[in-house]
Amino acid sequence: MRISGPGATPVDRRRLFKLTGAMAAGLAVAGHGAASAAARTSPANEVFVGATGPSLPTIPVTPLPDPLLEGTASAPAAAPHIPYASPAAPSAAAAKAPRVPEKLPFAFKRNGYTCKDVPDAMRPWRDRLAPYVDKAAHDAQGVRMYKLDGKLYEHPVGQAQFGLENLATYRVGGDAFYLQRAKAQADRLVAKRIEKDGAWYFPYPFNWKSPSHGLNYKAPWYSGMAQGEALSLFSQLALLDVLPEAERAAWKLAADGTFASLLRVATVKPWVINKDAAGFLWIQEYPQEPVPKSDYTFNGYMFAALGLWDYHRLTANKLAEQLFDGALTTLNQYFSGLRNKNWYSFYCQVHRAPTDHYHVIHIDLLRQLHWLSGNIRFAYLSEVLMDDYPYPGLGKVGTVQLAAGRHVFYDFDDNGAVRSSKTVQLNSPSTAPTARRVRIKGRGIHYLVSAGRLKGLYVAESYPRCYLAGEWFRAEYLPQRKATFPAGVSITLHKIKDTGKVTASKTVRFAKPSVASFDRRSVVNGRTMIRISAGSLTDYWAPVPQVATDRA
Repeated sequence: MRISGPGATPVDRRRLFKLTGAMAAGLAVAGHGAASAAARTSPANEVFVGATGPSLPTIPVTPLPDPLLEGTASAPAAAPHIPYASPAAPSAAAAKAPRVPEKLPFAFKRNGYTCKDVPDAMRPWRDRLAPYVDKAAHDAQGVRMYKLDGKLYEHPVGQAQFGLENLATYRVGGDAFYLQRAKAQADRLVAKRIEKDGAWYFPYPFNWKSPSHGLNYKAPWYSGMAQGEALSLFSQLALLDVLPEAERAAWKLAADGTFASLLRVATVKPWVINKDAAGFLWIQEYPQEPVPKSDYTFNGYMFAALGLWDYHRLTANKLAEQLFDGALTTLNQYFSGLRNKNWYSFYCQVHRAPTDHYHVIHIDLLRQLHWLSGNIRFAYLSEVLMDDYPYPGLGKVGTVQLAAGRHVFYDFDDNGAVRSSKTVQLNSPSTAPTARRVRIKGRGIHYLVSAGRLKGLYVAESYPRCYLAGEWFRAEYLPQRKATFPAGVSITLHKIKDTGKVTASKTVRFAKPSVASFDRRSVVNGRTMIRISAGSLTDYWAPVPQVATDRA
């Protein structure tokens, strides 16, 4: 049963603290019963493939970046005065439920994107699992913190993300330890919130600056990324059927207050959303004064959009879907400001600094937004970034197939210049192990040899002379997409096992352009290919770009 919408049972906010306040105390003993061994031993950030619906992409999940690493933190000279702070214990002043606005704060451009439901494995934050032993900074209650000069500080983004990772791990094995630890993160966010006009915000209690991004915050400061991720955490807890109805209603109350923060304009403080001069909506990871000086950061903006989807799934709130629409409309409009052709994408709209770590996050988030909106445009944009700079890590050792003949192996510097090379003449086909497939700056895709006498050298991908055997970097599509076979061109398709073994081949040639559905795109035997999902070519792989894929 879900508590949401206009018919929801009202919950006194004082109950929220009673329902969640004891969670941290239970961490010392939680999870020592019939726990899921698989969940307990899963490494952090392992990919989880759902049992129903399309599987998640088999790209290894990148560890989440800490946004604070983009700058330098410092302790405030004194405990910061946090206006509008709410008591962390029940009181009469805390009894009034948040007021969720009933209209948008301003008009902004929208393309008509909607929130689509998807199988559980494709919903936000399902692919990032928490380790049983948290090696990052945390306090005695197991709450994720930020360590600065030996002192622990609250870290809203870290707490929201760690809570969501623990929820994902709980879904895998049902171990109550992870659920309790997820609720401990959410409980801390609630306890440290501030309230303004019914909206809940989660303050950073230390100073932070990033000269390269023109940011210099004095505590307290606020982030749209924290607001959006907290919204995801509260909404997902409110939808968790295993929790008592009253507790779920309390988490919905927290989601309502957080959602209200995404409907407050930049003319009031605090704020995290604004409309730019062209009429597009932005959720600012780093809001600035004056407003145009804000950083217009891409990854935090997209993470916040996931929170809007989660809240809409909980409540069916039309404003949440309109904000989601506006967020995706902005992303589509400014994609050229995100893309950095044939290299890492840019971190933010303003400073256009390429970043390898966030590039992979951008790829994953765009694919997620394809699923959640049902719009193939975002699948295509994700592919553009993937082709610009593929995800470098394979997650395990793969096998490079080398044809007989001459091969040159290289040692490159960070700028792609050749420091040395070694030519090898093979009298018969051979293989080499690799765990990395990367684009070398200013050059093509290369494999880094991971063992043997050529260890540490790169060899260029060149099908069929040199390729990585098997299927890698799988991306699933929901809804399925369309591919067009050109007229008068012979194209050979293959059925291929995961190992790379070709089990069947078929050559087709159509008198006029022919359209076929496809449900997957992967790197298969060193070539980008799509898997046909209907008709006589079902389960055959077709090479890209010999067949054109849809984009809009």
